[in-house]
Amino acid sequence: MIVTRFAPSPNGPLHLGHAFSAIVVHGLAMARGGRFLLRIEDIDGARSRPELADAFRADLAWLGLEWEEVAAQSTRLPAYEAAAEQLRALGLLYPCACTRAEVAAAAREAGPDGPLYPGTCRGRAVDPSGEVAWRLDMTEAVRQAGPLEWVDERAGPQKAAPEMFGDIVLLRKEAPASYHLAATLDDATDGVTLVTRGMDLFAASHVHRLLQALLGLPVPRWHHHALLLDEEGRKLAKRRGSPSLADRRLGGEDGRELAAALRAGRLPAGISLGEGLDSVP
Repeated sequence: MIVTRFAPSPNGPLHLGHAFSAIVVHGLAMARGGRFLLRIEDIDGARSRPELADAFRADLAWLGLEWEEVAAQSTRLPAYEAAAEQLRALGLLYPCACTRAEVAAAAREAGPDGPLYPGTCRGRAVDPSGEVAWRLDMTEAVRQAGPLEWVDERAGPQKAAPEMFGDIVLLRKEAPASYHLAATLDDATDGVTLVTRGMDLFAASHVHRLLQALLGLPVPRWHHHALLLDEEGRKLAKRRGSPSLADRRLGGEDGRELAAALRAGRLPAGISLGEGLDSVP
């Protein structure tokens, strides 16, 4: 039996791209007699809005989906700190006082998450009690972990290459944990056996496989699905004001009909499906 999850962040309303993702995750679980979990990823500082979690539940019910809800990220902060302490004990974390602007100015190349951190604070005397982020010493982490692989159901076996991210932040200044650390730990805690998410997070799985090895966590399989794209070929996004599911729901649209259309590949005008998935379960 597989266990997979839909894990939205309450920093903006769900849109059609989220509906598609939830339907893919739910479909995979149901097709294999598995479990479909809902996890609210609510540690994004002041951007998290608790009232949106209720809207998310209403949106999923409107689509005709049933789920098991697991603990929200905000209840798991001690686990994130314990994992950080484990990595510190391995000599893999160091404090960084650089601002985003300083990183961008000093970076010589780009990584999957943006400007690649050049290691400015690695080996420097930085007061850890100050306003710092904690970064993973990627070179040493990869050395300790050794060669790793992970498997995506669509792309097949992958050799882990987390080096492309450089010394990533695992504990942020404005939040108790980065997405990389929190999602990896949460999936292990929730017993997730199939990490299902969009193709935009494919590269992140290289890092998550490394963290699993360093922290002694179970290794799931992955399924990265295609993204819904707008008329300009960009993925639908909250920050670009993609129409919300709540507006559709409150406007009287039939959510089950929408879900059926998405499963059948009948997309609204102006919406297309990107690469990475040839059908919806």
